[in-house]
Amino acid sequence: MKTVTIEGQLRTEFGKKATRQVRSQESVPGVIYGGAKEINFSAPAKAFKPLVYTPEFQLAEVQVDGQSYTCILKDLQFDKVTDTLAHVDLLELVEDKKVIATLPLKFTGTSVGVKEGGKLITKMKSLKVKTLPKYLKENIEVDITALELNGNIRVEDVKADNMEILNSPRIPIASVVMTRQLKQEEASAAKADEKKK
Repeated sequence: MKTVTIEGQLRTEFGKKATRQVRSQESVPGVIYGGAKEINFSAPAKAFKPLVYTPEFQLAEVQVDGQSYTCILKDLQFDKVTDTLAHVDLLELVEDKKVIATLPLKFTGTSVGVKEGGKLITKMKSLKVKTLPKYLKENIEVDITALELNGNIRVEDVKADNMEILNSPRIPIASVVMTRQLKQEEASAAKADEKKK
């Protein structure tokens, strides 16, 4: 799994003035929680870019004050006016402590329904899971080979080892729908049958 390394500075001063000063130096304040203690730090805004502006699930290795923390991104806040990153919340991964993470879905295989002329519609891009840090992975693979025309794959059909999926089980994540061309072909075939009678 990809890991983004972020070098940060420990924050000792808090409040609006101190936070403004951090941001004026093109740094972003952040917090690491979930471990033994909460760590308030700041790091250059550009250091967060590979972690924030990507659909991929990655780990963050944050180095603060000679210590290294393995974390996952939990929350972001952007400035309402300038849309720049304003604050980052990171969750420290503790070996025996389950975490909730959002993992992207990766669809594999070619659906039977698509081969028959249908169109694949993906309805969800990720799933929320609860698992131990060691089982976290870049994505959850979903094999769509057996997906037929007008068929659905639902959350409950996803196999994710050692993970508890928190999304509602009946929600469809992908389906194959008829294309307009296929509908027209079926309609003209039905008309031809009518004429034969």
